[in-house]
Amino acid sequence: MTEPRKPSNLLYGLNDHPPLGITMALGLQHVFILFISLIFPAIIVNLLGTGIDAYSARSFVSLSMIAGGVLTILQAVRTKHFGSGYLCPALCGPSYLSASILAVTTGGLPLLFGMTAFAGAVEVAFSRVMNRLRFLFTAEVMGIIVALIGIVIIPVAIKNFFGLSGTDTVTNPSELIVAVLTLATMVGINVWIKGNLRLYSIIIGMVVGYGLSWAFGILDSKSLSRVGEAAWFSIPYISNMGWSFDVTMVVPFIVATICSTFKTVGDLGTCQKINDAEWKRLDMERVSPGILVDGIGGILPGLIGGFGQSTSSSNVGLSVATASTSRVIAYAAGGIIIVLAFFPRLSELFIIMPPPVMGATLISAISFMIVAGFQIIGTRVLDVRRTFVLGFALIFGLSADLMPQLYASVHPWIKPVFSSSLALGTVTAIVMNSIMRIGISDRASLMLQPGQHSSNDVFTFVEKQGGTWGARREVINKAAGALTEVLESVSGLGLAKSPLQVEMKFDELSLDIDITYDGALFPFPMTPPSPEELLEDDAAIGKLSGFLIRQRVDKVSSSVKDGHCNIHFHYNH
Repeated sequence: MTEPRKPSNLLYGLNDHPPLGITMALGLQHVFILFISLIFPAIIVNLLGTGIDAYSARSFVSLSMIAGGVLTILQAVRTKHFGSGYLCPALCGPSYLSASILAVTTGGLPLLFGMTAFAGAVEVAFSRVMNRLRFLFTAEVMGIIVALIGIVIIPVAIKNFFGLSGTDTVTNPSELIVAVLTLATMVGINVWIKGNLRLYSIIIGMVVGYGLSWAFGILDSKSLSRVGEAAWFSIPYISNMGWSFDVTMVVPFIVATICSTFKTVGDLGTCQKINDAEWKRLDMERVSPGILVDGIGGILPGLIGGFGQSTSSSNVGLSVATASTSRVIAYAAGGIIIVLAFFPRLSELFIIMPPPVMGATLISAISFMIVAGFQIIGTRVLDVRRTFVLGFALIFGLSADLMPQLYASVHPWIKPVFSSSLALGTVTAIVMNSIMRIGISDRASLMLQPGQHSSNDVFTFVEKQGGTWGARREVINKAAGALTEVLESVSGLGLAKSPLQVEMKFDELSLDIDITYDGALFPFPMTPPSPEELLEDDAAIGKLSGFLIRQRVDKVSSSVKDGHCNIHFHYNH
């Protein structure tokens, strides 16, 4: 397997091994973020009410933690068919929430566990055909998904930042002070402090936030008493564990699986980009094994009695914020959260995290996710088709969170699609991208008359086609420059006795250009002409031009037969 080139902004890259103490501290920071998702199994417990005993309720949360820890470790494994090999932790997946609520209200925990395992098996099967779906995940689609992954967390982050909840609708000044100082600590260390201290910007900010919360009375005695009342050690298990299956639950759980899969594709795509200084496109060969592990994120909790797991966008953002993406950190984070599942008193300390601290942490992490999404979009030339794809995905996607009442009457089977901006925006982007592909040919041709057509004609043609195909901007610029140079040189040297016929062919992996004309062949020497040749030989100017063009093309070949010349340019895309 070809290893990606480590970006210069990373302190610890994918294959680096930080010292043990640093690894554990970085893993602990990720655990803080992962604990936020425990609100989802808590919602299920509240729905069950008296239908679940206290020990099983706590065990449901602990078993969800164990499943998440195991999946975090497995995702960091890198083999040909299993694991993405990235630091991409797993948490209780929001995509599962709507379907899980429907299942638990219909058939209790047995139905929830059975359908969660079924959904995981569907995703495992789906992972086997991901390579054939490359056309669905163009750069602009991936970019908008990654951006939406961060955008959908904004409401949760802002509400917590201002200390707001369902019952608390007024921001206390002390809560705002804690949130601002916590975020300022995280940002200040990350931006202005040099060295390894940057690695701990999040955890230092959290410690400051906890201390200020205690000083201002936000972290009250009632919250602290929960820590004291929890047992030091406990083996989690669900009383009367069972599984059931209901055919009416198949559609909502398959929809939840699809939403979870697309989100994971976005997370893994972001991991690829932040770990590769030369990233060009989504590598589906690495995504497919990651999707397989994500599918196990449904099977495992379904079997042991936990909530469905999926990759964590916030933790991917955190890895960028701390400039540390080593897969070794995933092993530490997964191990820590598994251990904490057996020590309720320690895990309770994370669970009582003050809302302002939680909000500041999320804002710090998602900032990188949103910007990364728009950076991915910016790598491609955008035409009107792709503008509609992005615009519709963003507009209709955000409507799910801005105006949720619009989708209140949606059938429960497809409700997961409309449950969040991420789900609806992702589906909209993929559907629109498929529609906008109609009528797009992978070939385009242009006739150039030497002496009559200018470089502007070439650039306009190549730029237009680049936008239609969604090609990388740097490749399109190189191709336009090389083609213009050929036109001007062939014309200036009087080599062509006929118009130049240009044909471009594109797929996601390559751009090929064929130039044919009648006349003398344009040279592409391996070495530049010497200064003496330039002074004495009129043809040396053409050789210099051909040498320079060769530097702007990944592969070039040329041939002539009976005065019929052919030049072929190939660009890796």
